[in-house]
Amino acid sequence: MSEYQYYEFVAIDRPLDQDQQAEVRSLSTRAQITATSFVNEYHWGDFKGDPNQLMERYYDAHLYVANWGTHRVMFRLPCDLLDPDVVEDYCIDYEVRAWTTGDDIVLEFASDDEAGEFEFDYEASTLLSAIVGVRAELAAGDLRPLYLAWLVAYGRWERDEDAFDRDADDDLEPPVPPGLDTLTAAQQALADFLRLDDHIIASAAAASPPLNETAGDPADLAAWVACLPVAEKDWFLTRVARGEAARVHMELRRDFRDRQRHGDTVPSVPVTVRRTVAELLDDTARRRADHERRLAAERAQEEARQELARQQAHKRRLDSLAGAEDTAWSRVEAMINTKKPPEYDAAVALLTDLRSLAEREGRHETFTLRANALRQTHARKPALMERFRLAGL
Repeated sequence: MSEYQYYEFVAIDRPLDQDQQAEVRSLSTRAQITATSFVNEYHWGDFKGDPNQLMERYYDAHLYVANWGTHRVMFRLPCDLLDPDVVEDYCIDYEVRAWTTGDDIVLEFASDDEAGEFEFDYEASTLLSAIVGVRAELAAGDLRPLYLAWLVAYGRWERDEDAFDRDADDDLEPPVPPGLDTLTAAQQALADFLRLDDHIIASAAAASPPLNETAGDPADLAAWVACLPVAEKDWFLTRVARGEAARVHMELRRDFRDRQRHGDTVPSVPVTVRRTVAELLDDTARRRADHERRLAAERAQEEARQELARQQAHKRRLDSLAGAEDTAWSRVEAMINTKKPPEYDAAVALLTDLRSLAEREGRHETFTLRANALRQTHARKPALMERFRLAGL
């Protein structure tokens, strides 16, 4: 299979000016480049640029996929919206990396599956648009995407027992954010992209407190905006007019979320006991085993239902043949005489039912005599004879 790589970068907070677009263009003559995006596919060769540097200088989101199993997504956010010290708790090996550049923090989430080459069953160009919403969620203080990315590392450990030293069994999970049992669409897209299965997410969600149900109330948001000082509103509007709408949106969401979290009328988030990696993976294994047992039981039940339906249908066919065998034998002769393969198949199916009826009524010898006579009459039809042989006639 040929090599395939897909690169996509998006500028969200502010578009690239002409000089910046020219700088990016120097890295690729074939890429589709606009003031807000960079997209290129490679079926041979490679991208000359450094994605890390492009994220540091130009873009706010990046997605990469390759047909040898690499999935990577990156986000750049202002440090005053996502505290690097908070992010550090979730960083682990290759799967979750973070570094600061000026006033920003760059996050990198990655997943590798080296089991073999891959044929994509999705359109790569649709992936980032489905995932990019987690950037605004992180800026608003929602840490679920970070926790999901942290889980990826231990999902890899389930597949590769050499991924970590055994001492890592005793490592503690990072703080568990609320709402892991009710992921947003963007978070679910991120989980799918990073190959997190439902069982390990369910294990993580068992220790996740519920989301504050009032956090997204439009009426509450409107009331909060109405109470903002006029000078602050004017400042936000001025920045929107200057092209900073995305950044203003993230700041407003973050401020509103903080007010909800720390306001007197909002209950505090429960503190959960942090589990060890071993506890988390053991629970995942139990959930997976329970799920497989349920599936096996459901399959067995469905197979039994289908077998009963087959038996009942078979009995109805035999009942309809009883007393009309001569007519059925004539039909068999007529179908064979057409010399058409589909009619041969229908004839063999009807003969099989006639044999079952004969066995049920104790007249197997009569059936055998007529079947042998039929074979002798049509012995020079090899396709029909092969069908007889396969059907045991």
